[in-house]
Amino acid sequence: MADGTLFIISAPSGAGKTSLVNHILTRVKDLRASISHTTRVPRPGEVDGANYHFVTLRTFQRMLAENAFLESAEVHGNLYGTSRRRVEQSLAEGVDMILEIDWQGAQQVRKVFANSCSIFILPPSKEALRERLVGRGQDAQDIIDKRVAAAREEMSHCGDADHIVVNDQFDTACHALELLINKRFEHRSNSTANTELENLIADLLS
Repeated sequence: MADGTLFIISAPSGAGKTSLVNHILTRVKDLRASISHTTRVPRPGEVDGANYHFVTLRTFQRMLAENAFLESAEVHGNLYGTSRRRVEQSLAEGVDMILEIDWQGAQQVRKVFANSCSIFILPPSKEALRERLVGRGQDAQDIIDKRVAAAREEMSHCGDADHIVVNDQFDTACHALELLINKRFEHRSNSTANTELENLIADLLS
C-alpha cells in the first residue's frame, strides 16, 4: 500500500484558509484533517477535538518535552503543535492528510516530509485581509491589529510553498485548491513570473 500524501496549507489570519480547508474536506474523498493542539482559548462555535485539541500550557509543555509534536510554534502569543504519531500513522496507512499550520510549522514539516505538497493561501488585498478579520467578530481590536501587523511577515514566506492560491472569490479558490489536491502536482507552480501575482505579493508586503 502506497503512503498517503501530506498537504500543508498555510496563510495569514484572515486569508480564509480554515473555510477553504473545511470545504475541501467535504469535496475530496479519502482526505483527513490533522487536528492541532493549542493553548489558545476556543472561539465561539469551536469544538474541542474537532477544530483543535485545546490543552493547558502545562500539558502542551509536557508533550513538547516528550517530542510528541511533529512541529510546534508560537503564534500571536499562543502555542500550536501537530501530533507526530497521528500524522505518521495515517500516512503509513495510505491516508491523505491535510495540515493547516502557519509558515513556521510548514518549514519544519517540509524538512521531515520531502514529498509533501505545500500550498500558501493569499488574500486579494491588504484591505480585504483587515475586513475579514473585523467581519468575523471573533477577536478584540488589539488582537486584530496584532494579526494585521504579523500578516506581512507571514506572507513574505509564501514563496517557500510549492503552490499559491489567491482567495479572492471563494468558489474559485476552492476549485483551485481542489485541483491541486486531486492531481497531486509534483512540481512547483507558484511561479512569480506571473505578473499579476508578482504585483499582488509586492502590494501585500509593502
